[in-house]
Amino acid sequence: MADNDDLLDYEDEEQAETPAVDGAADGAQRKDVKGAYVSIHSSGFRDFLLKPEILRAIVDCGFEHPSEVQHECIPQAVLGMDILCQAKSGMGKTAVFVLATLQQMEQLSDNQVTVLVMCHTRELAFQISKEYERFSKYMPQVKVSVFFGGLPIAKDEEVLKSNCPHIVVGTPGRVLALVRNKKLNLKNLKHFVLDECDKMLEQLDMRRDVQEIFRNTPHSKQVMMFSATLSKDIRPVCKKFMQDPMEVYVDDEAKLTLHGLQQHYVKLKENEKNKKLFDLLDILEFNQVVIFVKSVQRCIALAQLLCDQNFPAVAIHRSMLQEERLSKYQEFKDFQKRILVATNLFGRGMDIERVNIVFNYDMPEDTDTYLHRVARAGRFGTKGLAITFASDENDAKILNSVQDRFDVNITELPDEIDLSSYTEGRRCGFGRTLRRFPSR
Repeated sequence: MADNDDLLDYEDEEQAETPAVDGAADGAQRKDVKGAYVSIHSSGFRDFLLKPEILRAIVDCGFEHPSEVQHECIPQAVLGMDILCQAKSGMGKTAVFVLATLQQMEQLSDNQVTVLVMCHTRELAFQISKEYERFSKYMPQVKVSVFFGGLPIAKDEEVLKSNCPHIVVGTPGRVLALVRNKKLNLKNLKHFVLDECDKMLEQLDMRRDVQEIFRNTPHSKQVMMFSATLSKDIRPVCKKFMQDPMEVYVDDEAKLTLHGLQQHYVKLKENEKNKKLFDLLDILEFNQVVIFVKSVQRCIALAQLLCDQNFPAVAIHRSMLQEERLSKYQEFKDFQKRILVATNLFGRGMDIERVNIVFNYDMPEDTDTYLHRVARAGRFGTKGLAITFASDENDAKILNSVQDRFDVNITELPDEIDLSSYTEGRRCGFGRTLRRFPSR
């Protein structure tokens, strides 16, 4: 195993260049959700009979109605049933396991980890830990910690020794290191959760780590797994970890399309990308923008170029020190910067609610990556805009594959785009005149 201070989080971002459901538990366990997801339901979170402390936190967050995936999964999840769920990005899958595990926490004991959540990147682990903190706001006895590589493992060991959390969120490499060092005791674990489970179980090295961690947990526990893309090949692998799970899938891959998202492409040469990007950033109304590139070097260079052109940009990539990665992520999430340049490291699961435009500056390598990238805009059924730059035949081939697989029509970018098609009926952010900050 790699040195514990430099554990990878397995993100293979680069290639060449560096309803409340009453009685649903009886009868068929699998649920094929019919129809497109919608964000508003007649039911409310109170229908799930959640603890008053949790409901208060939900109200503070401004949530009123559960999404379709929450409507389908939470009633069974709070009863301790194993869950295997595929649902579109941005539809609140994280809240399913956060609320379900918090709801089931009773008579908490010191020095006992009862919930383990694992995901494939450090930033996603950090985000999930913040969600636990947000929803346990009125449950002060609940302690949450997040562990991942890139930071000294001694600090994690000290936390486990002196202030052992009830909920651990982390990446498999660091979690396994703590288990092997006998610093993380999972013998009292009651809930085992994998977010973006396909990303962890498709890769054999990460699957082995997850399996070893799993073997160090009690036989009797709740297992929940979630992803936006869950192929038929990986589903049997997921179910090997589970006991008679409730399965929630969209009924076909076309339903993975984000219906509030306008998707367009621009055909251009490689050396025309920068000028086109700057022109679009000047013209379009946006709250926040994510621009995806294919390598660390391009990420650094494009972010610097944007700053040189007086665009408020920040970059996130895997070559950063962990402290810097988290700092830049928090800076963007807190709306201190409005443009993020990122590699695929940021492409899965990350939830920044103000993002309403995504650019594929470089074409993603496959259809799954395309879906995860563009889902950063239009989260939870809101409107958004995705623009993809296509510069060669291979780009066109991937774009055609996306359209065929997800039954979506990605059209050429029109000369004018109706503001109401990608915003929620109001002007975004600071308005167009402040898009570039004047040089001093």
